[in-house]
Amino acid sequence: MMMDSALMLDVDAIRAQFPILGRELHDGKPLVYLDNAATTQTPEPVLEAWNDYFRRYNANIHRGLHTLADEATAAFEQARDTVREFLNAARVEEIIFTRGTTEAINLVANTWGRANLREGDEVMISAMEHHSNIVPWQMLATSLGITVKVIPVDQRGVLDMQAYQALFTERTRLVAVTHVSNALGTINPIREMADIAHDHGALILVDGAQAVAHARVDVTEMDVDFYAFSGHKIYGPTGIGALYGRYELLDAMPPWQGGGEMISRVSFDDGTTFAAPPHKFEAGTPAIAEAVALDRAIRWLTSLHFDLVSDWEQRLLTHATERMQSIDGLSIIGQAPEKCGVISFVVEGAHSQDIGLLIDQFGVAIRTGHHCAQPLLRSFGLDATCRASFGVYNTLEEVDAFVDALERVLAMVR
Repeated sequence: MMMDSALMLDVDAIRAQFPILGRELHDGKPLVYLDNAATTQTPEPVLEAWNDYFRRYNANIHRGLHTLADEATAAFEQARDTVREFLNAARVEEIIFTRGTTEAINLVANTWGRANLREGDEVMISAMEHHSNIVPWQMLATSLGITVKVIPVDQRGVLDMQAYQALFTERTRLVAVTHVSNALGTINPIREMADIAHDHGALILVDGAQAVAHARVDVTEMDVDFYAFSGHKIYGPTGIGALYGRYELLDAMPPWQGGGEMISRVSFDDGTTFAAPPHKFEAGTPAIAEAVALDRAIRWLTSLHFDLVSDWEQRLLTHATERMQSIDGLSIIGQAPEKCGVISFVVEGAHSQDIGLLIDQFGVAIRTGHHCAQPLLRSFGLDATCRASFGVYNTLEEVDAFVDALERVLAMVR
């Protein structure tokens, strides 16, 4: 079934929409871009939406009465509703625009966290978290005296769900966990984790940065309290992302930043009355062009149908895994039964940085290093891995070009 569905996806037509994929590097070698977990490339429709904003209706939003302001405001708020529909949130007011996943998590930590957490309370994260879902909670632990508890990960890269349940106490207030590991590709059972958290009276925040481009996300079905993602992981621009939060939680949370746009009334005599969500959390002029482009990126991706996208990326993952397993001395780090299109690997006798630098000479772009997941890599006894990650525009031929180049690099360094 996966094969038949994948064949329905016209990958050549998709690739034709990405100008950068036609680039040649290093003596005419075609670009093979396999760094999609770090950032995806941007298709022509998204570039056109960006340019159209600046060419036709560039203006500040919400308070202007002129035509350009009306058009910019309508486009910005349409983008918010597009995100709401994309995540299947109940209300458009539950969508807050941020600079990305990192800012979204920091927003929750510094608003909900500071308003609700007390010394001795517990926030639970997993061992596979990105630094953006570790450091904000450690900072709160330093300032508030809370405890950060860590769900262990086994050597397959799978969360220990028995340990997860056992870690809860009457002081556990929040679970903050990634939907998909950026370093391993592991897909976590979010609905099950949400049910367990809620059974213990805790909330759940999900880092969805690595999930939204690869599978359909439904915050209502998953029953999560907060969900964050970034535009540049989903074929959109950098500098924009979104936070979903249940309205009753957002309404009770204090603002994080002060300034224009997030107020209802300001007085020297009576102080400030804040706007209702989502505007309470969007101080200042927002990233208007970025939101317009994000809207177009989401519409572009959803037009492809997620079942076809997921099937195709799984086919790429399977083909790459089978070929790489035949390479002597290569170990794939993270072999969870449920994985997205990410392969982290190390090779005996070869440094990951050397591999990354040399394979670039063959036109292949992969990521090397700790992937902002140092605690996770240390649990495997590693400081760094190489990581190849796939997007909807990648091809089986590119996978072969990557593995062929990797074999040539390893012949040079070992």
